[in-house]
Amino acid sequence: MQQAQIQAERGYNRKTRYDSGELSTVAPNLLNREFDVSKPNTVWVTDITYIRTYEGWLFLAVIIDLFSRQVVGWSMSERINTDLVLNAITMACWRRKPKGEVIVHSDQGCQYTSYDWQSMLKANNLTVSMSRRGNCHDNACAESFFALLKRERIRRKIYRTREEGKADIFNYIELFYNSTRRHGNNNDLSPRDYEKNYFLKQMGV
Repeated sequence: MQQAQIQAERGYNRKTRYDSGELSTVAPNLLNREFDVSKPNTVWVTDITYIRTYEGWLFLAVIIDLFSRQVVGWSMSERINTDLVLNAITMACWRRKPKGEVIVHSDQGCQYTSYDWQSMLKANNLTVSMSRRGNCHDNACAESFFALLKRERIRRKIYRTREEGKADIFNYIELFYNSTRRHGNNNDLSPRDYEKNYFLKQMGV
C-alpha cells in the first residue's frame, strides 16, 4: 500500500473513548459480549451515529438482529432525541412481531435511559441490556455496522442536504446491506438469505 501510495478508507474522526468502565447502574449487561445467537428475534442491538451534511448533522439510529446481522429497524432525523430511537424500535417491532422475549442491548445514552424508551420496551416484552459506561466493545456489532456504512458508502463525503443523505443511507441499508452484502458470520450469505435458509430448515424439521 505504501508503494502504491494508497490507504484504507476510514470514517469520520472519533472522540477518544475509554477502553473500559464501571458496570451499568441503569440496566445489567445481559449480552456480555455473547454476539453469536442461534435464532432470530433473540437479541437486538441498537446504537446511534452521525452523518455530515451541509445542512447540519443527520443522526441515524439502527436496530440489528444479532442472529443474521440484519438491520430490522432504523430511523433518521436532524435531532438526536428519544423519538429517534423510538421510531427505530417501532419499525423493528412492526417488522419482526416477536412472540418471545427479546433482549435489546444499547449503550447508556440518555435516549436509552429515558422513561419513554424503557416504557416502550416493557410494553413490547423487550428486555433491557446495557453496555458498561464508555465501553464501545460491549456493543461491537452495532459499531461494526456503522464502520461498514461509512467505509463502503459514505466514504467521508458530506451530503448536500439531509434528504440526500437519507436517500443514500436507505439505499445502502435496504437495497444492499440487508439483501445483497455477504457476511462471513452468515456463511457468506446476506442477512436476508441467511434468515430465509434458517426458516426453510425449520419448516423441514
